[in-house]
Amino acid sequence: VQLVESGGGVVQAGGSLRLSCVASGFVFGNYAIGWFRQAPEKGRREGVSSIRNTDGKTWYADSVKDRFIISSDNAKNTVYLEMNSLKPEDTGVYYCATKEYVVSWPVPLWQWDYWGQGTQVTVSS
Repeated sequence: VQLVESGGGVVQAGGSLRLSCVASGFVFGNYAIGWFRQAPEKGRREGVSSIRNTDGKTWYADSVKDRFIISSDNAKNTVYLEMNSLKPEDTGVYYCATKEYVVSWPVPLWQWDYWGQGTQVTVSS
């Protein structure tokens, strides 16, 4: 399984970015794709949003609700994260990950199977 993120960059506060995660090598069936971020001053990675392919069910962290939108294009094996009204605290490296055979929802951080290399998002004040 390979995941490739793109779409990061530098944006002013209040601006928008759209991240893309292209996935390949799946055993198709029940899976989820999630977005995570790691801020430079924080040692841990936190969940941002995720989507389940079987029914399109989504999850958002409280800090991004009503600002970020996750969506998927199954024909392109791509998941998008549209980020609006960006804040400086949204700055970090954004990763996508996948979990095959989803049982728990939302998927706990430790259960995600495969990770991309990340894309940097910087929001200036």
